[in-house]
Amino acid sequence: MTTAAELQTVLSVPARFRGPAGTANGGWIAGTVAEALNGAEQHRSPVEVTLHAPTPLETELRLEHHTNAVTLCDGERGLVEAIPVAAELTAPGFVPFNVAARAEAGFPGLVRHPVPECFVCGLREPGDGLRIFPGPVEGTDLHAAGWRVPITVTDADGHVPAPIVWAALDCVSGWAGFRPGESALLGRLTAQVHRRVYPGGTYSVVGRAAGRVGRKLFGESAIYETDGTLVAVSRAVWILPK
Repeated sequence: MTTAAELQTVLSVPARFRGPAGTANGGWIAGTVAEALNGAEQHRSPVEVTLHAPTPLETELRLEHHTNAVTLCDGERGLVEAIPVAAELTAPGFVPFNVAARAEAGFPGLVRHPVPECFVCGLREPGDGLRIFPGPVEGTDLHAAGWRVPITVTDADGHVPAPIVWAALDCVSGWAGFRPGESALLGRLTAQVHRRVYPGGTYSVVGRAAGRVGRKLFGESAIYETDGTLVAVSRAVWILPK
């Protein structure tokens, strides 16, 4: 249980970082709240972020900083909570960039996309969204995409910020577990970023389904450099609609 807030800051999500209609992309908002918890120390430990409710766009929201947690609130309603966890995150296997890029041809969203405006996997203009289109990797249980990092996602210092990296980890773990015609909402994302992502760089984004129980889907994802070096890793819980 969190204590009374010790510090509060204001946050508003730009419409660019949208997921489902009118709401923030789950990975981006999870990374934003995680960054508020960890600051620049992204390597310190995994952070577990629970999305209790969709986060509205372009609305003044409140980040509450507690002793060992950060919560995002809309008035009195809690939307997102981030806490540090002692967890061992398992990364799906490495997929070389050229293989990951070829897998994009099988991305189901190219035929039917439930959220075509999604910042991460939506069919947005190059440089606007991330355009990460994960498809099945032949002969494996993995989904992958080649991520060509647009320079338009850098911050004022020329760095790719943590929310962008968390966003890149997001959708691939869902697509890896969706059955034909299925879609779901991100309910929880636990992630750790080990290395910087560079604007203009090329990376493999890999996802793997990790089972389902009732309406919950479980998945894992990772970002790799072209030589197989692990950049970031996550596990996710997705919630199927009733």
